[in-house]
Amino acid sequence: MSTSTVDGGTEEAVEVTEQAAEKALALMESEGMDTDVGGLRLFVQQGGCAGLSYGMRFDDKPEDDDTITVHHGLRVFVDPASLNYIGGSSLQYEDGLQAEGFHVENPNVVSECGCGESFRT
Repeated sequence: MSTSTVDGGTEEAVEVTEQAAEKALALMESEGMDTDVGGLRLFVQQGGCAGLSYGMRFDDKPEDDDTITVHHGLRVFVDPASLNYIGGSSLQYEDGLQAEGFHVENPNVVSECGCGESFRT
């Protein structure tokens, strides 16, 4: 398990904006989760019209092989296979008139579908 605390960025890590961290922490607390042990799992899975899609869920604890980073108090868990696709990405939270929710800005993407939910590297 690799653990680091970052409020800047590292090439391998997934960065999280302050707004995204605050929203995720609020959601975790509303579900009664321990934010000192649990965290947000960010992963990549097969699917979507471009081949790969992002997934997110809250986990009570990390897996043994996860890379764990802490951003603005939020623990983020990424498995080794997913890190190959999303390393260097930024998790953002949008709260606007046309869209609300989490969004991954991934510099590794070479194409994505029209809806932005799936991608190819």
